[in-house]
Amino acid sequence: MLALSLPLGNIAILRRGNMTTVLYPGTFNPIHNGHTDLVERASVLFDKVVLGIATSPHKSPGELELRVNLARKALSHVKNSEVIGFNSLTVAFAREIGATVILKGIRTVTDFDYEFQMLNMNRALEPEIETIFLAPSEENSYISSSLVRQIAGYDGDITKFVHPAIADALESKKII
Repeated sequence: MLALSLPLGNIAILRRGNMTTVLYPGTFNPIHNGHTDLVERASVLFDKVVLGIATSPHKSPGELELRVNLARKALSHVKNSEVIGFNSLTVAFAREIGATVILKGIRTVTDFDYEFQMLNMNRALEPEIETIFLAPSEENSYISSSLVRQIAGYDGDITKFVHPAIADALESKKII
């Protein structure tokens, strides 16, 4: 079981092995500053953070490759992070990459209700993988991918919500 210790404000993870990898899964369509904030927070808590970008049944395979490449640009400053696309159950992908923890972002009670249901299903499928929840910082707590896409669809200014590469892709309609 994963245990957390809070000595004098520093968070230390008690590890099962030599290295703890956390998987932060999602569609990230697109990745925004709230996602980046969570990866940055997780990078302090874990040895390695894998942002796992899941395929979407409504998107082409080329779309996944584009989302992966854009996320890599947005996270290039987080040295212990990696971005990988996947097309499988989240827990199967977690096992494949050696992750012992799944990270989920929570902004609202509605997010928690859905993610708690997913936590229990993932636990039933793979009891050895823990799930943790992190909340984004206050200035990123209202950002969602769907709102970013909607604003971009109406040619609104999204530059304060996303990395410049993502803003460029949305403005040029490469992703929506």
